[in-house]
Amino acid sequence: MVLAAGDRHYAGYDWQPFAAKLEPLYCGGETRAASVFNGLLAARDAIDDGDWVLVHDAVRPCLAPEVLERLIAALRDEQTGGLLALPVVDTLKRGDADAYVVRTEPRENLWQAQTPQMFRFRVLLEALRAIDPAHATDEARAVEQLGLRPKLVMGDTRNLKVTYPQDLALASLILKSME
Repeated sequence: MVLAAGDRHYAGYDWQPFAAKLEPLYCGGETRAASVFNGLLAARDAIDDGDWVLVHDAVRPCLAPEVLERLIAALRDEQTGGLLALPVVDTLKRGDADAYVVRTEPRENLWQAQTPQMFRFRVLLEALRAIDPAHATDEARAVEQLGLRPKLVMGDTRNLKVTYPQDLALASLILKSME
């Protein structure tokens, strides 16, 4: 688990039930890509080049175990890896700087990326090393820049990204329903 170098919040919680599964790495960077890259470097002695690495962000607290299992099963025999995603169902509008519609974007074959994203250690490390962290909005984008094609695996609408304050209430309801 990659945390900011000066993180003080993690120690304030009782993680004992998860102690065997969690190892905090205080090496977070300025961007998501930099944090993931730093985490990979910090853990490299414990990971072989061909091992799978799953990157999940804390803003998606509602990942159901069966969705994670679906991702792992779908990518097990893949060389590159892939990510959870949902086909786009809403109409997409491209706007200008003044919030006026410029055009409607076709949604055919568009997917909304989720996490976790799963790649072989060496592929992900090389992808993040090669890309400008400011342009890597997710790990799949970095891998794409190597000329590879990550596989899209059906995600779940409950695996929402908590971005706005109102998302917390929805995430709370989802988590309660998963108990």
